[in-house]
Amino acid sequence: MKKQLFTAALLLGPSLAFAHPGHETGGLIAGLTHPLMGLDHLLAMLAIGIWAALQQGKMKLAMPITFVGVLIAGFAQGVAGVSLPMVESGIALSVLLLGLIITVAARLPASAALALTSVFALFHGYAHGAEATGSLALFAIGFSVTSALLHLSGIAVTDKLKALPAVVRSAGAAIAASGVWMLS
Repeated sequence: MKKQLFTAALLLGPSLAFAHPGHETGGLIAGLTHPLMGLDHLLAMLAIGIWAALQQGKMKLAMPITFVGVLIAGFAQGVAGVSLPMVESGIALSVLLLGLIITVAARLPASAALALTSVFALFHGYAHGAEATGSLALFAIGFSVTSALLHLSGIAVTDKLKALPAVVRSAGAAIAASGVWMLS
């Protein structure tokens, strides 16, 4: 009987936490889910991971780490209301270019790869900041964690598919096509 009462209490607990409206619109949960809710952010995060997996040595982790760092800086700019023109176009263009880079398996110098990664992250972070509500710190932690996990997912899947470069390139082509669609 005690076990059943304990189980019932656990099941009712979450609904009590949401008894007051508005908690679901900001904070950690909103940040964790935000990159998953927009195709543009989702594809860009996965593409950064795919592209990073195609790199050699330290660049495999340097790209995602750089992305998350600049993502947070862009977020701060968005929250502060600093003007960044053509944000949505910049995000869509990042999806297109990341897809093309993966499709052609482009080998860029490390400095160029990190510079592009930074520009893409700035646009994505700015959009997160401009749309942020609720607890900004928790929101930033949430979208940073999810973005990093999506990067790591892209790396992990690509590592498994390296023996099938046509599959990886096809994924890049699909991402690029999505970027074209987003720009139209």
